[in-house]
Amino acid sequence: MRAFTRLGSILTCVAFVAAADYPFDLTEISAPDGSISAKFVSLGATLTELWVKDKNGQARDVVLGYDDNSKLLTDPDHPVFNPVVGRYANRIKNGTFSIPITKDAQAAGPGVYQIPTNDHNGEVSNPNGRGIIALNFGPYGWDRRNFTLFSHTPSSATYKFVDDLGEGFPGSVVAYVTHAASNGGVFETSIRAYATEQTPIMLTQHVYWNLDAFQDNVNDILDHHLQLDASRVVHLDGDAIPYGDFINTPGTIFDFKQGRVIGERWNETVDLCGPPCQGFDHEWIYDHNETNRIGTSLWSENSGIRLDISTNQPAVQVYTAYWLNTPRKEVHGGPSLVYGPWAAVAIEQQGYVDAINTPEWGVDQLYGPGKDFTWSTTYKFSIVQ
Repeated sequence: MRAFTRLGSILTCVAFVAAADYPFDLTEISAPDGSISAKFVSLGATLTELWVKDKNGQARDVVLGYDDNSKLLTDPDHPVFNPVVGRYANRIKNGTFSIPITKDAQAAGPGVYQIPTNDHNGEVSNPNGRGIIALNFGPYGWDRRNFTLFSHTPSSATYKFVDDLGEGFPGSVVAYVTHAASNGGVFETSIRAYATEQTPIMLTQHVYWNLDAFQDNVNDILDHHLQLDASRVVHLDGDAIPYGDFINTPGTIFDFKQGRVIGERWNETVDLCGPPCQGFDHEWIYDHNETNRIGTSLWSENSGIRLDISTNQPAVQVYTAYWLNTPRKEVHGGPSLVYGPWAAVAIEQQGYVDAINTPEWGVDQLYGPGKDFTWSTTYKFSIVQ
């Protein structure tokens, strides 16, 4: 989904804390067979590198990021490179919701909650730095919070996070995030979260993928192939907030059911993700609800790398990264070159966007004592056949 840009006073006052006060300890895991390896920092339990082998057996780092990981905290463009996002990912209209859930909760009062807002088509919408949309838990979400390395083996790392600051949400949440690598090019992330009282929870992992890793003079993902096991996409207004209905994808620009090149029909995506954004920033609803069934596939004929994603989540947000303008890692040709528009595709397994303001969907995103939140996703890498 679209990154934060020019956030203003809230981000300036809160996020630009001395980097030394935050953990950028690097933790590495790898599969026993050497097929895959990954590195993380504790800030946001963030994936900073993911190395997989291409069709020639050479390892490539297929996720975006920084050489200096302290920029995860201090980069004012805040592209949200590969962390766990919460307590509520994606967008909340007006940063407002109610318990019990009502349609577009607006008025202050008992059971109505207001969280910081920070986004409106990628820009701050009024002088005090607050937008009309809460995107990824406002300007200071889980991706910029201190997780603790709870346990570590050669092939797995588990982080613990206690969200007791609220940011307008009721109750506290304790979350455990486990990253694991296994033989055959498999990378998995799983999350379990416990809340002290009823509160909305919707988490995701905001990974930016480029399976060519910027080698062979390939600088974007427009030639990547994408397949989505989805026949519906959420119908959004101009602020990327759901109307409450869906668009049937067959035959439309949103149809990736059979798989096709992302850049196919690219001229039809002008302003599709909000002017002047060209590309996609939308949520598809999976046709299936089986955890182990592949929902999303991404592959590159150039590198020969294929990625198949299965999850326990009902939907996927696909963002083709129009707003990127960040110096690349050295391994990706940086820092003289930047990650620009369409340099990657963010693929986020998650629940229904803003369901806490869309009761007609009948989706329950409230968790608390006796009802825990779980999120799991498996990324399986192979070679294109």
